[in-house]
Amino acid sequence: MRQLPKIILFSLITLTFTACANTFEKSTAPQESMATVSQKSAADNGSGAPQAEKISLEQADNSQNAPTITERKIIRNANLTLESATTEEVGRKIAQIAEQRGGFVVSSDMQARTNSSGEANGSTVNLVVRVPAAQFEQTVAEIRQTSNRVVQEKVSGQDVTEEFIDLEARLKTKRALEAQFLEIMKQSRTVSDALEVQKQLAEVRGEIEKIEGKRKFLESQTSLSTITITLNPPAAFAASSNGFFYQVGRAFSNGIDAALNVVLFLITAILALFPLIVLFGVPIWLIFRYLRKRIQRAQLAQQLAKED
Repeated sequence: MRQLPKIILFSLITLTFTACANTFEKSTAPQESMATVSQKSAADNGSGAPQAEKISLEQADNSQNAPTITERKIIRNANLTLESATTEEVGRKIAQIAEQRGGFVVSSDMQARTNSSGEANGSTVNLVVRVPAAQFEQTVAEIRQTSNRVVQEKVSGQDVTEEFIDLEARLKTKRALEAQFLEIMKQSRTVSDALEVQKQLAEVRGEIEKIEGKRKFLESQTSLSTITITLNPPAAFAASSNGFFYQVGRAFSNGIDAALNVVLFLITAILALFPLIVLFGVPIWLIFRYLRKRIQRAQLAQQLAKED
């Protein structure tokens, strides 16, 4: 355990020298913060109790080992809206094109369409395919040729080269820090020292996993491009729905519908009021009839009295 402070001191001198040399070099890799590990010395300070010592580790980041990426990392996507009389057949052709280019179909769905009279009017097909980035432009060009008309097209690209370089630099730094913690753990002679280093090592490894996951995601997005295709049948002739006779027929149909709605409303109102009429209307009518007869009898009695 007496050799542990010497090894740590040697590591600090080496890492400090490396950090000073990096300040004079213009490196694109980001600098990481200093990690602090609490180590306990086994040397006796006279009272027999171990003395706690704070060890500060600066990351070993050498500019000569910084990642160099010659190829730019670009995420490319495309959205196409096409018009075709045979949407299902064109959808199958697009799937074949994607497979021939080394890609695959992510999702495919079809929805039947109907016109205003309820008749079938073709179907709409939605496709999402992914192809290698090197085959992106050729695949988009072939997909255009499968349809009668391109209604809408949008191609987008996002350059993530800088973000990818930053992830590579952070990953290299975290792995170097992990190696330093492993070396310190080998020199640990007590359980408390080992547990403290193990805690710091677990945090570093968790950060390494996060960085590797994000890097794999960027590699997947840049290596394969996404193409979203919407296939629609040709639109109906607009003049057929704007003619004079069509408008007259539509107005007549709307009038009949309005009249039927009024009749249905009245029937519904009567059926809703019928229980109220039975419960309250009949007794009120009987009372009114009884009072009217009494009034008539009283009037008749007064007339007879006057005649007498």
